[in-house]
Amino acid sequence: MRRNIVHSGADALIYEIRQIVGVAKKLEALGVPITYENIGDPIQKGEKVAPWMKKIVSDLILEDKSWAYTATQGYEKTRNFLADKVNERGGAQITAEDILFFNGLGDAVAKIFGFLRREARVIGPSPAYSTLSSAEAAHSGYEHMTYNLNPEQGWMPDLEDIENKVKYNDSIAGILLINPDNPTGAVYDKNVMREIVKIAEKYDVMLICDETYAHVNYSETGTIHLSEVIGNKVPGMALRSVSKEFPWPGGRCGWLEIFNKDKDPVFARYAKSLLDAKMLEVCSTTLPQMAIPEVYSHPQFLPHLKERNEKFRKKAKLATESFKGLKGVTVVEPKGAFYLTVAFDKGVLGDKMTLPISNLQAEEFIRPLLGNCAPDRRFVYYLLASTGICVVPLSSFCTDRDGFRVTLLEEDEEKFRWIYNTLRKSIEDYTASA
Repeated sequence: MRRNIVHSGADALIYEIRQIVGVAKKLEALGVPITYENIGDPIQKGEKVAPWMKKIVSDLILEDKSWAYTATQGYEKTRNFLADKVNERGGAQITAEDILFFNGLGDAVAKIFGFLRREARVIGPSPAYSTLSSAEAAHSGYEHMTYNLNPEQGWMPDLEDIENKVKYNDSIAGILLINPDNPTGAVYDKNVMREIVKIAEKYDVMLICDETYAHVNYSETGTIHLSEVIGNKVPGMALRSVSKEFPWPGGRCGWLEIFNKDKDPVFARYAKSLLDAKMLEVCSTTLPQMAIPEVYSHPQFLPHLKERNEKFRKKAKLATESFKGLKGVTVVEPKGAFYLTVAFDKGVLGDKMTLPISNLQAEEFIRPLLGNCAPDRRFVYYLLASTGICVVPLSSFCTDRDGFRVTLLEEDEEKFRWIYNTLRKSIEDYTASA
């Protein structure tokens, strides 16, 4: 073409959580049975949708208005309901005008970063969640800026690292956090959250908190929402969704809770640009928005959350114990979300290590992929061809640490145990093969 039409950030649009499936599918075609542990879809892994929840949605389908457009910002009844829920926490107070719906948080993230000025950067955690880190990098055209999460401190944010990077880089306009965290499963307490708010206030930057897993929390402290600690000065937004907590990942329904937009005219104009962009699409899908007040208000909703969280707590404990005493790895028991991160200690992985692959065609397919790849990706490819377990290399989460992320979603207990016992044995065999 006479003009280069490719965006400077195009190469940053990498979503390894899905891309690893391409390799897995080719191995599957060669006869390798695949166990998909790469993506957080509870339904795909066997969780049954509660009958009372299905009844709510099926009843709403029979209402003609669920087939219509809704307001650009979102269904008004639901926005009022959610604003009241925020205000009940006793922190930052909002109205329905501070709620903005999207077709899933992927849509929201694309807008959040797509309508930032190119030179305005948002620093996020490392390991990072790919949707957020890739969107920020693509928007800026540069590598995503990160602060460290420390596995030695339960994957808590390194507050000194955050402050130093914000202090000495005035291009940073926002701090991103994920609570509960994906991929580590860490849950930040009120003190950690307040310290991050202090940094944002001190250096006049906004806060963006991904609260996708706010209701998937089995920690002792419980989730601390951004609204509870942000106060009345720092502009910010919380990202919420029904994907993981109903769960309804195929509903593609997410929303922003926007705080203190009246405190800063620049932030207020930025927030308006998100609404203006949404107007060009008319609105987000009506049906799941209409379901939210009905589901949240149902007498079975809180017992439903409690039962799920107890299930994930037990799974997190069992999965963590699978690696007990295993040398060369650091495994922190998750407290929220439904993932576990295995981090290899520095220098453990080598480029001569292998796993036995019984399927000769699979071995022939995987071998060319092993050259010049990160050490943890090399292990993941061997694991996939050898055992059929599909996990995501940690290096694809914007970190220089080697490791991998695996889910806690398998509903069949016997298979769950097999997955984690196989992971442990594979690590032992791989590291002993050098």
